[in-house]
Amino acid sequence: MTTSLSSHSTVAPATLVERNRVLRNTYWLLALSMIPTVLGAWVGLATGLTRAMSPGIGLIVFLGGAFGFMFAIEKTKNSAAGVPVLLAFTFFMGLMLSRLVGTVLGLSNGAGLVMTAFAGTGGIFLGMAMLSSIIKRDLTSMGKFLFIGAIMLLVAGIANVFIQSSALMITLAVLAIGIFSAFILYDLKRVQDGTETNYITATLGVYLSLFNVFQSLLMLLGLTGSREE
Repeated sequence: MTTSLSSHSTVAPATLVERNRVLRNTYWLLALSMIPTVLGAWVGLATGLTRAMSPGIGLIVFLGGAFGFMFAIEKTKNSAAGVPVLLAFTFFMGLMLSRLVGTVLGLSNGAGLVMTAFAGTGGIFLGMAMLSSIIKRDLTSMGKFLFIGAIMLLVAGIANVFIQSSALMITLAVLAIGIFSAFILYDLKRVQDGTETNYITATLGVYLSLFNVFQSLLMLLGLTGSREE
């Protein structure tokens, strides 16, 4: 969430060639980041590492690891270490996702639900990518409202770890899909407008949004699937 707003539009817009280069590198690195994410999820499922953690400990590990990695990525984004650090972060995120994936896979139609969530996330990404190339309007002002919404989601999500309300979980998942879908559009549009010129930062922002969309879709489908059994 923080990286989506870290480099606000105080830098002069890049040339068209540079914008295309950053966008192309962002797409390539985003595709590459899926490999360690899947690997991390597989390791988590195979070892049961995340399932062994209590919800409170899992939350602390997730927040500490995520913000630690994001800080490291911000520090290394202009060096050769930037890409490996980002890929290590995506492995960590996959590892943290394995608990939810394992829970859904435990349902009778779990594999189908995971594939549906993956397809839905891909569809949302393609839709937002197309919109970002069509919309001519400057979306910079939208970032502030999205950031506030993301912070509110984070606070409510942390609270629900202890409250354990299914209704609140469903509400937050629906809101997260909407907010982070808009974040994908916002981040891709910034690259195309030339206000984001670092492809590592751009990839991190879009990756976090895709991660949250997939996680929220999987959570909704998992809750629906468990009720149908």
